[in-house]
Amino acid sequence: MRTARLRTVHPVLWAGWAALAAGAVLCVLGWYGVSGERYAERQLPYLASCTVPGAALIVAGAVLLTHGRGALAAARVEELYGLLVAAEPAEAEESATAGEAPLAVSGDLLMVPGGTLWHRADCPLVAGKVESVPVDAKLLASGELGPCPICEPVEETD
Repeated sequence: MRTARLRTVHPVLWAGWAALAAGAVLCVLGWYGVSGERYAERQLPYLASCTVPGAALIVAGAVLLTHGRGALAAARVEELYGLLVAAEPAEAEESATAGEAPLAVSGDLLMVPGGTLWHRADCPLVAGKVESVPVDAKLLASGELGPCPICEPVEETD
């Protein structure tokens, strides 16, 4: 499920890498030519024909890579947004059928060590977590734990 924009990003990235490689080759050739000449007036043609264009290609390649990666990230965000929007109607129907009833209805209260909320045992936030433990009555009485807004547990007063 690739978008057309995602496919057009790859040539920009390839062009960026090609410009970087060509610029590096030109800079190495320019350095090699300059290093073989003793006098500055003989070094100038190598600088003008290889090193300066090589540096310009390196800068252009860096700009193309930056643009290509930004466009790639933007295309991925758009694709994810499209998936999210496509999935939203199903979730809306599901929540409409559930109404205002809590998601969990179990009477057992659980908590996650270090957490700040207590949950029903079948709450989606703690269901299946092996680290969830029964709520300590001392923590519940001291007010250190609050009720989960998802499953809306009722405090047991035994």
